[in-house]
Amino acid sequence: MPTVCGKTVGPIGYGLMGLTWRSEPLPQEVAFPAMRAALMSGANLWNGGELYGTPDRNSLHLLNEYFTKYPEDAEKVVLSIKGGLKPGILMPDGSPENIQRSIEECLTVLEGKKFLDQFECARVDPNTPIEITIAAIQKYVEAGKIGGISLSEVGANTIRRAAKVAKISAVEVELSLWATDIFENGIAKACAELDIPIIAYSPIGRGFLSGQLKSPEDIPEGDFRRYIPRFMGDAFYQNLKLVDEVNTVASKKGVTPAQIAIAWVRAQSERNGNPVIIPIPGASSESRVKENSADITLTEEEFAEIESIRKNFKPVGERYGAHGAHLMNA
Repeated sequence: MPTVCGKTVGPIGYGLMGLTWRSEPLPQEVAFPAMRAALMSGANLWNGGELYGTPDRNSLHLLNEYFTKYPEDAEKVVLSIKGGLKPGILMPDGSPENIQRSIEECLTVLEGKKFLDQFECARVDPNTPIEITIAAIQKYVEAGKIGGISLSEVGANTIRRAAKVAKISAVEVELSLWATDIFENGIAKACAELDIPIIAYSPIGRGFLSGQLKSPEDIPEGDFRRYIPRFMGDAFYQNLKLVDEVNTVASKKGVTPAQIAIAWVRAQSERNGNPVIIPIPGASSESRVKENSADITLTEEEFAEIESIRKNFKPVGERYGAHGAHLMNA
């Protein structure tokens, strides 16, 4: 079993974004069963953030409430929280002053009900050297207030620079059948060389690879996916070709397309020189959590078939719109 911050985690984690990053956060009676289902399924690496929601109501508040009701689960969960943004704004600020503000606010909201196992800046601040940012976080590690440091959406050079300042416990990046950049841009290679596990967010392509979306109109109003190029206009329909092929493989195996997508990410772990890779699918219902957490293993023939599909498909549109594109792999 993989380890993060010296703690054993399951081969699949759980992303909390879908529970709180919406116009109205899910109520406890919906969110809590999903969270419990994740833990019971072995998905004990939980990934949240102070940016998932509003300053007054985000994933940290939900976590506080969850561990108030289920205090016995606190030691079972390995918690990773993203911060380091300007308050209420999706703009990175890796200055020591803002790192202090961000970590202190996270700890304040948690109220000691759950130890903060990992802290990571959601994006790299282009105006603050990564060495300064990591040194500021490391002070909290040395003080015993947080367990470790992880990175998010960083390039290979940034990973190596950060690792010279402090131990990096994980690197969070997007990875799915339609987002395989890390295998070409040196990120996976750098993590393998430094023995850093990769936390793969959006392994189902932000829900696209589940096959549930048939047209851009199926995306709810206000959903940020409406502003991502891959989900817009003709690009959406061109990308559906990948979903159709994945669905064909899933049908033959008797599983869902989402399960195939997650199984492919898991199968990349420690294959061909890759580091340990842990997918963190997000889901807002108990049934979907159980679906995503199912132990689906691909045969070598199935893996080869999916690889052939992937290599012959080129996604149409970028991963992010203009707003966040310049901060990817920074």
